[in-house]
This record gives sequence, C-alpha cells and structure tokens, in this order.
Amino acid sequence: MPDESFVGRTLPAAGPYQVGREKIREFATAIGDPSPLSHDVDAARAAGHPDLVAPPTFSTTFAMPVIEGFLKDPDFGWDYTRMVHGDQRIVFQRPIFAGDELFTTLHVDTLSTRAGSHFLTLRCEVATAAEEPVATFTGLLVTQT
Repeated sequence: MPDESFVGRTLPAAGPYQVGREKIREFATAIGDPSPLSHDVDAARAAGHPDLVAPPTFSTTFAMPVIEGFLKDPDFGWDYTRMVHGDQRIVFQRPIFAGDELFTTLHVDTLSTRAGSHFLTLRCEVATAAEEPVATFTGLLVTQT
C-alpha cells in the first residue's frame, strides 16, 4: 500500500541535467524527427533559437529517472512492477535548447484507491539554474492493489 503521507510533498530538485547537442541529435534521430532545428545549429539559429531545439519528448530522458527513483523508494511503497501509465501531459513555457542546465522538482499531487487500483498523480516542474520555468509534466500512474 503506498504511503498517503507523501501526498503534498515536494522532493528536492534533481540536477543539473546538461542538455548536449549530441544528445538532442541522437534523440531526434532515434524517434525519426528530421527537423533541422534538432540537427543543424545554423538552421536553429536562423530560426531565432540560441542553439539546437530538443524534440518535446526529449524531456523524458531526464524527468523519467527522477520519477522512477521516487516510485522505487521503499518508504513510499509503490508496486513499480505492476504499474501502467494512465495519462501524461507536458506543457512547455519555452523549448529546451542545447546548453540548458535543467533542474527537475517532483511534486506528489494525489493518491487514491478505487476499483482495486492505486492512482497516483505526479508533477515535475523543470526550470533552469536561474529558475526560469521550462516545462511542467503531469502524469497519472496506476498499479493494482
């Protein structure tokens, strides 16, 4: 049984995660994103960006380890082996660029049990070292009781 006392907690920020050009290029290639904004620095700068632009789903590379670390904490009591992804939303305040140093803060928003399953809502706030908001991830995770 997950520990309901975790609801409302904010974990210390994880990071920094240094966003590298090659990481962006590799990720874009892996997901089949041919956008020159993710591969060519000159094209990204010509479009008004400071450097390469990461595809939106690139953020999973640094946010998922934070979430997974929390879910595998034995004090929380989540059954990670029986988990499914119920929902996920990402809202960007601005794109992620090569050269960004990002910090991820995890918030435990809700936990409920119904119909033989636990429902957990986690929110990750991603910001730069200067505390400039970059993105907000909200995910609903489900596991059986």
